[in-house]
Amino acid sequence: MQKYFEKISGERVFLSPMNPDDYELATKWLNDSEVATWLGGHRHMYSLPAERAWMEENVKKQDNYQFAIVLRDGQRYIGGCGLNQFDATHRRATLGIFIGEADDRNCGYGAEALRLLVDYSFRWLGLQNIDLGVWANNTRAIRCYEKVGFREYGRRTGVILFDGEWQDEVRMEILAKDWLGG
Repeated sequence: MQKYFEKISGERVFLSPMNPDDYELATKWLNDSEVATWLGGHRHMYSLPAERAWMEENVKKQDNYQFAIVLRDGQRYIGGCGLNQFDATHRRATLGIFIGEADDRNCGYGAEALRLLVDYSFRWLGLQNIDLGVWANNTRAIRCYEKVGFREYGRRTGVILFDGEWQDEVRMEILAKDWLGG
């Protein structure tokens, strides 16, 4: 049985509908301190039953925009990305992404997955605006987002307690007219 389906194709990665069978690996990643911290879930405990239920529920939705990031070489699941707070009326959404294993970070897979999801969002879903939130001290992620074309449009000052210090949340966006050139 095929585990992944190449919905959005890239050079080294592709985006596939999530496979609920990956819930154990996803739960491992979400409980990893580095992944959980940057996703804002460092105080949450993710359980196998809860993650499996979340994945199974999202796979059933016809208008679901949550994807597995899969390495083309070896068909290996390495992370996830998706659109949240999808607003069809105003043609906007909030983007989220993570790469699970430390060895797969800083390899350009996240940037490629972002480009695929952004392009799909503007060309096929007709969105006009995609935004995201990132902690100001997550400079690696900010550089990645800027490389893809996101720009900072605002900040919430001192709203995230990180290792005993208050951090800003940086809000970034990308617009269809800038991505599509017009």
